[in-house]
Amino acid sequence: MANVFLKVGKKTPKGAIFLSGSGTNAEKLLENSFRNGSTVHSSWEPSVLVTDRPKTSRAREIAKKYGLPLVEAGIQDFYKSRGMEKVNLATEKARQIREEWTDLLREKLLPYEIDFGLLAGFVPLCNIVRDFPCLNVHPGDLTYEENGVRTFAGLHSVGVELAMLKGGGFLRSSVILVQPFSGAGGGMDSGHILGISGKAETIYEGHSAAELQEIFDKREGPHLHGRHHDLLFSLAEKNQAMLKEKGDWIVYPSVTEDFAKGCFAEADDGSLLYRKDPASPYQKIRTVEYTPDGSTAIPL
Repeated sequence: MANVFLKVGKKTPKGAIFLSGSGTNAEKLLENSFRNGSTVHSSWEPSVLVTDRPKTSRAREIAKKYGLPLVEAGIQDFYKSRGMEKVNLATEKARQIREEWTDLLREKLLPYEIDFGLLAGFVPLCNIVRDFPCLNVHPGDLTYEENGVRTFAGLHSVGVELAMLKGGGFLRSSVILVQPFSGAGGGMDSGHILGISGKAETIYEGHSAAELQEIFDKREGPHLHGRHHDLLFSLAEKNQAMLKEKGDWIVYPSVTEDFAKGCFAEADDGSLLYRKDPASPYQKIRTVEYTPDGSTAIPL
């Protein structure tokens, strides 16, 4: 049996795009669906933009540009209204506030009849993903595992740093089916890997992986990735910016189109299933590779 992730029948599914900052990935998703003010792809309909940072994100600008409604739910002010200055998930009280904020978000989204969500640089860990399937793009190849663990998982530039230290010479972006968080949020990157981008050559600027490993080994403190302004961090920032263009912007819109067409499903045994179009049979896969020329491949 194939349990299709997005079950909408004959109607065009409605997608909500969630963003917290610059919204460049959100714009690429919208560019892929709108041209000259009209929908060119029939597989999904952008329904609403959502932001937790109405004052600092570009959500208002992007919503106006594409003529979309905007839902604003400022998370920082929400925490402050409940006596907490810092947005976090470190305590039971903080996690309860996060659930209350998520309930507010649910209420605001109810009129839009959303079928699925697209996280595009959306910072808050949010269990709205329990309400409808949500996709997210990750700067790292999540198919790469060591001892059954996804090596390049993690927030911000963590995955990029780890890949650079491995010295493989290339990077990929991954699109995942997001899982609800628990506790501090672990496991959200553990969902099915629907797609990966083609290989993007790593920027080392003449430095070796061994040299970068020495820099990493000298770091101190609990945050060994992404919090140190050293050469490794600087190169990771450059590589993540490169990967957004050569990875995220290729694989995310393409996976979204296939997801909205019902090309992804789950077998009874939990395996990921894929079909090239709704008329084709499903096959068990680990992921799908999407390349800049629009072709797809099923990695072994």
